[in-house]
Amino acid sequence: MSKLKVGVIGCGSISKFRHFPEYVANENVEIVAVCDIIEKRAEAAAEKLGAEAYTDYEKMLSEADIDAVSVCTPNYLHAPMSIAALNAGKHVLCEKPMATSEEEAQAMIDAAKKNGKKLMIGHNQRFVPSHSKAKQLLANGKLGKIFGFRTAFGHPGPEGWSIDGKDSWFFRKEEAFIGAMGDLGVHKTDLMRYILGEEFVEVGAFVESGAKENSNVDDNAICLLKSESGIIGTLAASWAYVKEDNSTIIYGEKAVMRLEDDPEHSLIIQYNNGEVEKFDLGKIQSNEEGGQSSSHVIDYFVESILNDTEPAVSGEEGMKSLNVVLAALESSKTKQIVSVP
Repeated sequence: MSKLKVGVIGCGSISKFRHFPEYVANENVEIVAVCDIIEKRAEAAAEKLGAEAYTDYEKMLSEADIDAVSVCTPNYLHAPMSIAALNAGKHVLCEKPMATSEEEAQAMIDAAKKNGKKLMIGHNQRFVPSHSKAKQLLANGKLGKIFGFRTAFGHPGPEGWSIDGKDSWFFRKEEAFIGAMGDLGVHKTDLMRYILGEEFVEVGAFVESGAKENSNVDDNAICLLKSESGIIGTLAASWAYVKEDNSTIIYGEKAVMRLEDDPEHSLIIQYNNGEVEKFDLGKIQSNEEGGQSSSHVIDYFVESILNDTEPAVSGEEGMKSLNVVLAALESSKTKQIVSVP
């Protein structure tokens, strides 16, 4: 079988640490083109990967012999670049948040349908072993009726991760559109929708900034979410945490489930009768040492193309998770509880 030929748009940290190595590790893929507006960055990646370097993504889409692309650029470019790639007949894996509005997200979904191509969004939290196990256990009624949850994703900020450090696009509203809520919060809206198997219908939120200098985006947020069956919970997204917190706790009638909340066991269930069940499922993927080595996002994307199946995180799923974040922004602005579309 001939290998899937892939191009990557954007050669920053997410490509360097996730997309490039995970494509290379997949035996069904060959990276044949890379693109970045900074020529030296594109050329360095191309040389390392044995690929062609481009500084113009439209030129790459028209000239390079590719079947699929990863879009790994600042948030405001996700929709236009993904739509251009889909219209050029390429399958697209787009980083999160997929877009800066519901209209943009819908336009991406429409372009994928019109061109008969796959569109997947890079929500990797679904593939963390403790999270997929939790979904299974909840579906099997392990906790009984679910009443509430609290979930958090916080760390010291993207300056420690981004290739541009403190000068990163993450801190510029015109390029990022949204800060910690787009970087981290959307991961957790997607995770909770996935684990609970329900949509959120109402959101109240405080979305604040002030933790970062030389930044005009949000960096610290708390949201109150209500699901369609009445499950209520809190979601925190922050660039103001000195140490990373990527934990989720779910409260049910029979037990409490703790995910990524203990250094030794990634999933713990504490029952009403005092019994405790501990699962050692391996560490969550992290930017810190010792985290899960692969996000599995690339593997699921490639699999959906080769088997012509629905991507593990479709455009529609990405849009639903984005809509919760957009509702949180609206709530913070209006000081009202907002309904999620």
